[in-house]
Amino acid sequence: MSECTHDCSSCSESCAERDPKSFLEKPHELSNIKKVIGVVSGKGGVGKSLVTCMSAVLMNRRGFNTAVLDADITGPSVPKAFGIKEKATGDQNAIFPVKSKKGIKVMSVNLLLPDETAPVVWRGPIIAGTVKQFWTDVIWDDVDYMFVDMPPGTGDVPLTVFQSLPLDGIIVVTSPQDLVSMIVGKALKMAEMMNVPVIGLVENMSYAVCSDCGKHINVFGESHIDDVAKKFNLKVLAKLPIDPEIAKLVDSGMLELMESEAADPIADAVEEFCK
Repeated sequence: MSECTHDCSSCSESCAERDPKSFLEKPHELSNIKKVIGVVSGKGGVGKSLVTCMSAVLMNRRGFNTAVLDADITGPSVPKAFGIKEKATGDQNAIFPVKSKKGIKVMSVNLLLPDETAPVVWRGPIIAGTVKQFWTDVIWDDVDYMFVDMPPGTGDVPLTVFQSLPLDGIIVVTSPQDLVSMIVGKALKMAEMMNVPVIGLVENMSYAVCSDCGKHINVFGESHIDDVAKKFNLKVLAKLPIDPEIAKLVDSGMLELMESEAADPIADAVEEFCK
C-alpha cells in the first residue's frame, strides 16, 4: 500500500476524505428518525425556510410525525413561522426540541439564545459543530419525516450537513430569474458529490395572482424552471405563488393554519419518493 500524500487526485486508495458517508454522525441513542429530507438553495432569499416549514406542516396534516432541524444557524427563521417563543430545554444527557402548536418538533439556534434578535457572530467550525449537535445531542423521538433547513450556498456548513446527516434526499428551492440554471446547477453538483438523490425542484415566488381578475402575473419575469428541470432531468414539484396570506401567517407565527393547494405536490413527491 502506498503512503498517503493527502492528494486524492494522485491516489487510488479509498479513504475517509474520499467517501462522504464516512463522516456520518450517529443521532442520539434515544432518537428514532425514519426519513431525513434536506431543503437547499444555491443562494439566499428564495424562500427555502418557507418551503421547509410548509413541507413539515403538510406531512404533519397527513398524520406523520414531523420535525424541522434548522441548520441555517446565522439566519434562523423557523421558530418565527411556527410562533415558538419558549426556549429549548435539556439536561446533562440531551437537548429537547420544542413542539409547535400542532406537534411539529423544532430545533433552532434561536431557541437557545437569550434574545432571538442577537446575531450569531460565529466562525464556520463553531457553526458546523452546532449543526452536528442538533443531530447528535437532541432527542428526536418518533419522527417519521425530518426536514432540514439548510444554509444557502455550497460552503462549509452545507457541506457539514451533507456529510454528517444521513439525508435520504433533497428538495432544491429556486426563484424565476435568469441565473437560476447556474444557481441550481451548483446545488445539484454538490448533491451529486455527496451521493444524495434529488427529489425535485420547487420554484418559489413563481407568480402573483391578481385579486380582481385572477390573472397570473410573472412579477420576476418568465419562469425558467421547466427548462432547468429538463436540462438536469429532474421533476418540478411545485410553482409557489407570492401569497400575501402566507406572508401574514408567517409574520404572526401561524403558518400551520395555511391553506395552499399549490404546495400539496411537494408532500405528494416526498411521500412517493420515500416509499
